[in-house]
Amino acid sequence: MNFLNKFVVSAVPLVPKSIVRKFAGRYIAGEEISDAVHTVRQLNKQGMLATLDVLGESITLNEEATSATEMIVEVIKTIEKETLDSNVSIKLTQLGLQLDKEFCLNNVRRIVQAAKERNNFVRIDMEDSSCTDDTIWVYREIRKQFDNSGIVLQAYLHRTETDAVSMMSDALMNFRLCKGIYVEPAEIAFKQKQEINNNFMRVVEVMLKQKAYVGIATHDGDLVHESYKLIEKMKLQKHEYEFQMLLGVRPELRAKILRDGHRIRIYVPFGRQWYQYSTRRFKENPLVAWNVFKALFTKNHVQ
Repeated sequence: MNFLNKFVVSAVPLVPKSIVRKFAGRYIAGEEISDAVHTVRQLNKQGMLATLDVLGESITLNEEATSATEMIVEVIKTIEKETLDSNVSIKLTQLGLQLDKEFCLNNVRRIVQAAKERNNFVRIDMEDSSCTDDTIWVYREIRKQFDNSGIVLQAYLHRTETDAVSMMSDALMNFRLCKGIYVEPAEIAFKQKQEINNNFMRVVEVMLKQKAYVGIATHDGDLVHESYKLIEKMKLQKHEYEFQMLLGVRPELRAKILRDGHRIRIYVPFGRQWYQYSTRRFKENPLVAWNVFKALFTKNHVQ
C-alpha cells in the first residue's frame, strides 16, 4: 500500500458513520435478518448460492458468545423456513475462542447440530494467525461427530499447504481457499502478490487432486482464469468445486463465472457490527476508502 492509500485508509475513522454506511451498503445485506433474506433470495433468483455471515468477532464476554450462537442457530432455522439456497459461515472468536476453547467448541457443536438437523452446512472461517491452530483444532473435533462442516484456509500463509495435506490425510476434505486479509509478518506469510497467487494455485491443485471439495474464493481475474484451466485439465464436474466471492465485489466477474457455467457462492454478511466489517473491507480496497473520504467534501453527500 503506497503512502496515499495509507493516508486514505487511516482517515476513514474520521468520516461520519452515516457516510460510511452509504458506501458500505454494497458490501453488507443490512442490519437485520430480514435484510439478509431479501439479499439471498435475489442472488438465488440469479442462479447464485449464498453463505450468510452474522457479523461480529473478538467478543470478550461469555454472554456475547452465547447470544451470537443463538443468533446463528436462528439464521439456520430461517434459511430452512424461507427455503433459501444458503449455508452459514462462522467466526470462532465471535463464539468464545479467545475465552475458552471448550466453551467455543460447545457453541460450534450446537450450531453444526442445528444445521445437520436441517440438511445444511457450516463453514468455519479462518481469522488471524494467532487463531489458526485453535481453529483447526475445533474443526477436527467437530468433524469427529459431524460431516456437514468445512474450514477456510489462507493462501498467503506459508503453512497452508502443509495444513491442507494434513487434514486431507485424515479425510477432512472440504475447504474454502482465500488469499487472506490479516496483516501478518513476513516470517509466516507471503507478502508479494505473485507469491500469494502462486501459492493459491498450488494449494488449489493439491486439494483438487486429492478430490477435496474446494470453494475457490477470489476476486482476482487471473486466479479465476488459472482455475478454469485447472478445472478443464482435471475434467472436473460442476459439483466437485465452486467459486466464491464477497457481496458487492466485482459483480461483473461473478456474472461471467456464472455465464461460463460454474457454481458461484456469494458471501453475504449482515448485522449490527457492519461498521467494523466495512472499515476492514476499505483497508483491502483503498479506492473505495478514497470514495468514502472524498464524500466528506461533496455537498449534499447524505440525504
